[in-house]
Amino acid sequence: MSLTSEFPRGLAGVVVTHTALGDVRGREGFYHYRQYSAVELAERRTFEDVWHLMVLGELPDAAALREFTARTAALRALPEEVRAALPAIARASALSGPLAGLRSALSLFGAAKGFRPVYDIRPEQRLADTLAASAVVPTLLTALHRLGQGLEPVEPRADLSYAANYLYMLTGSEPDPAHTRAVERYLISTIDHGFNASTFTARVITSTGADVAACLVGAVGALSGPLHGGAPSRALDTLDAIGTPDRIDAWIRERVLAGDRIMGFGHPVYRTEDPRSRMLRGIAQEFGGPLVEFAVEVEREVEAILAELKPHRELHTNVEFYAGVVMELCGLPRDMFTPTFAAARVVGWSANILEQSQDSKIIRPAARYVGVEAPQFVPELG
Repeated sequence: MSLTSEFPRGLAGVVVTHTALGDVRGREGFYHYRQYSAVELAERRTFEDVWHLMVLGELPDAAALREFTARTAALRALPEEVRAALPAIARASALSGPLAGLRSALSLFGAAKGFRPVYDIRPEQRLADTLAASAVVPTLLTALHRLGQGLEPVEPRADLSYAANYLYMLTGSEPDPAHTRAVERYLISTIDHGFNASTFTARVITSTGADVAACLVGAVGALSGPLHGGAPSRALDTLDAIGTPDRIDAWIRERVLAGDRIMGFGHPVYRTEDPRSRMLRGIAQEFGGPLVEFAVEVEREVEAILAELKPHRELHTNVEFYAGVVMELCGLPRDMFTPTFAAARVVGWSANILEQSQDSKIIRPAARYVGVEAPQFVPELG
């Protein structure tokens, strides 16, 4: 019997715990945060509303929202020791980008704030640590990006929403309301998405009792892999490489027949249209323009070609395809596409850290040994 017949590759479909945070129902093309449709939340509520829902368990009323917004906005500024280290971190991560720098900066932030192991602290302190870390992630990401461009970081503003403040710190200019709302809807739609690689990583580290910064740094490391969080800019690169509508058919056929992956298409869970892609396509079409028209045409032709050449597998656009288009339209630089994803997902990671920290059992799976039979005689040297 082969190993893969006993254990699904990548543990696909293996249930490892219970969660009240949400679920992804791939065959239906639906996912939810707690009891609410994630897409409906993105359409109707603010990022702060959904942050409150994820970490505190309920949507806030107006008074609770004002209190939560003020509490988290007050946490955006960096400790002086972290601020002073950012230029060196930016230089060291110049070739890898802000997401690589975020790992170092988050670790330093946790040390500067005196984060203690979640195993040793009370639930209210765990919550406070996750709020502090989540609130500074946009500050860290935008500062590292600007320093990498030879620009001074922009100080956060407590009077702006999470999404607006992120765009403000990135550009140094008051953000366009339409761009802010488009980015906010994207951020909400990517807060959480089941037990993906980075979320599971955060929970494994949490199960050891480590501090919140350590859990988040591990999650960021998982997200940095191109098979997880690195595809939005690559999907846009695909549009650039195709160039014009008359090149779509030949370009796509060549790569599909060569066995290459078409970035922005296919998902390990969804067997129908990714609901995030559907929502983001609608956002892109609200802006309109040549890029959007070309993206829609590429989507239509690629799905037709894939249906012809891979009839046994239904493939549609995933979140990365139109995420890249929307972020491009909103003026975000491509090297900030995945960091922007991290600025949303840090809230989902935090909610999972809080939930996992309630269980004192360490996650410690087993592996089946398939190497040379043991024990073998150990030869003498020489």
